[in-house]
Amino acid sequence: MSFMHISFTDPTLPVSGTVAAGVYSGGELSSAAIELDKLTGGTLSRAIKADRFNGDAEQLLNIVAPANTDLERIVLFGLGDRNNASTIAVENAGGLFAVKAANLSISATTTLLDTPEQAAHFAYGVMLGGYRFDKYRTKEALLPATLTELKVAVARPEVAEKLFGPLLAVAEGVYITRDLIWEPANVINPESYAHFCRSLTSEGLEVEILGEEAMHELGMGALLGVGQGSDRESQLVILKHNGGGPVNGAEGSEVPIAFIGKGVTFDTGGLSLKPSVTMDTMKQDMGGAATVTGLMVALAKRRAKVNAVGVLGLVENMPDSKAQRPSDVVKTMSGQTVEVMNTDAEGRLVLCDALTYTQRYLKPKAMIDLATLTSAIAIALGEEIAGVFSNNDELVTKVIAAGDAVAESVWRMPMGSYFSKRLTSDIADMRNNGNKPRLGGSGVAAQFLHNFIENDTPWVHMDIAGTAWTDEAFPTKPKGATAFGVRLLDRMIQDYFEK
Repeated sequence: MSFMHISFTDPTLPVSGTVAAGVYSGGELSSAAIELDKLTGGTLSRAIKADRFNGDAEQLLNIVAPANTDLERIVLFGLGDRNNASTIAVENAGGLFAVKAANLSISATTTLLDTPEQAAHFAYGVMLGGYRFDKYRTKEALLPATLTELKVAVARPEVAEKLFGPLLAVAEGVYITRDLIWEPANVINPESYAHFCRSLTSEGLEVEILGEEAMHELGMGALLGVGQGSDRESQLVILKHNGGGPVNGAEGSEVPIAFIGKGVTFDTGGLSLKPSVTMDTMKQDMGGAATVTGLMVALAKRRAKVNAVGVLGLVENMPDSKAQRPSDVVKTMSGQTVEVMNTDAEGRLVLCDALTYTQRYLKPKAMIDLATLTSAIAIALGEEIAGVFSNNDELVTKVIAAGDAVAESVWRMPMGSYFSKRLTSDIADMRNNGNKPRLGGSGVAAQFLHNFIENDTPWVHMDIAGTAWTDEAFPTKPKGATAFGVRLLDRMIQDYFEK
């Protein structure tokens, strides 16, 4: 994980190199762009008139600087409507600029912004959109150009820097999530992932790890059944951020909010083997756990005033001779039994035991689980909107509002008796997939998880199968691992749970 160098300076116009500035809809120059236009003898105004660029959001205009200056290049970015310019538009401008700068082999630049808020969010967008995973490229010719130094010129730069601090913490969490998902499965497995989590004590998190022996004693037959075909031991990792006061058990203790992540570090489907054409991306089936990890790091880095716990169920689903078989029956930590009809419906088996552990041992005020759980949700909602299911209107409303605020949209999906009927088993308390294949798969999976919610604990299930990984680049989400959910859940905590 590496970051570009970002600094905030007084609003002095640069005299050399590359400079960027914002333009509002209708071609209206920002205050900073007006000064730059004067410096260049009206070059910006003429270029806008000669081009289709009009300052709308997600527009860029690249201009070769005039010969009467020592500037090399000017890049204009659209900010949208001046009277309704959102932080999302500014962040998207930053993300698109980072990509443009890389394509033009610009390594360093000065950007001119009108307000400290714009400056902070533009820099945030540059970080999010400028992410690259180049760890395994050894040939220099294969290394893409990247923007390595961003100087942001703005009035009151000290205010911009203060605003950028917590955004940087979230960006670092996003980077950790993306790095974990991008890593190949021969590097990230349940044991190596747990080993990585041990290092997070340096970020201020408390870390506890349960191995297979401890989970056997707890009766986690569902989670352990998924991983029994792998040579790598399954792990349950508990991350704690205690920023909201005394922890459970102490006088005046603050009950934590819990985040639970599905961490299938590679999913072959088990004996219900996936087709090879879809298996190469199954290293990202631990996207839920990676998102929870990144979120917990973000909370620790920005010293969020909340008590939060992250629980990661880490397994590898392999088709070994020891692997569980379709028709096997497992006993969950809750005491309920499950007939395993499809070993590729494994994520819910991992989560059900993790949910039970979280409720009984961590006693949270609310739980949100994240999982790349069903391809059905991607078919329904695509790769920009996640599906959410819940037993609590108030909690799910908070999740939806936070998603809208950071442009990580979610859509509430139905639950109920129809989906419960699909889980009927002939020999156990329930089956792990629906008895009518391809019908309501996401709802059936959510209803399965709902069977493990105790005492009406407020709970939201986020199915991020469509949003955790993308084959199409977006302004602040490059192609590949997106870290969808880190920004959303951090915003939800800020708005509703921090003191």
